[in-house]
Amino acid sequence: MMDSSTACLKNVPERLRALLFVALLVAPVWLLAAEIEVVNPKLTATEDGYVVAADFNFEINQRLEDAIAKGVVLNFVLDFELSKPRWYWLEEQAATRTQTYRLSYHALTRQYRVTTGGLHQSFSSLADALLVFSRVRGWLVIEKGDKAVRTGEVYEASLRMRLDLNQLPRPFQINALGNKEWSLSSEWKSWPVTLVPASQAEAK
Repeated sequence: MMDSSTACLKNVPERLRALLFVALLVAPVWLLAAEIEVVNPKLTATEDGYVVAADFNFEINQRLEDAIAKGVVLNFVLDFELSKPRWYWLEEQAATRTQTYRLSYHALTRQYRVTTGGLHQSFSSLADALLVFSRVRGWLVIEKGDKAVRTGEVYEASLRMRLDLNQLPRPFQINALGNKEWSLSSEWKSWPVTLVPASQAEAK
């Protein structure tokens, strides 16, 4: 039986064998990554500029929940990119923006806290705390008058969310490496957008 399997492998073209080998190496990585689903992303014009709204479907597993309860701060990073596709060269990067949500637990007050920039919000349950960044609304990603973008032009907007393992305490970083219970991220969600002035957006 072993000889038969070996003979079959020898009959596979060398390039195909190489691709199969790479797939076997990468497959465990795919299996390790827990997914965040990006739902209904939108880029809307306002008086202040362009804002993003989106929902993110995900669950905090027991390992992450235990880590939060022990005082570990989890940093969820929201990334936005706006690019201009070009057939003759690489995409033109028009705008990028990042926002971090710091999720923590305070044992004395028995409160979960979500920190975004200088804003702090406290909640009595983990589920309520997660709602803050699982339903993003009014996130300003392009300020009014930004010369890098032009109204009337078609762009590609992209959005993702990820748990930033690099901001974990060092012992937890080592434990999280290659551990599926610590891998929580989404793929980039992209959609075409035409930038219009706020007055036109309100008219619609």
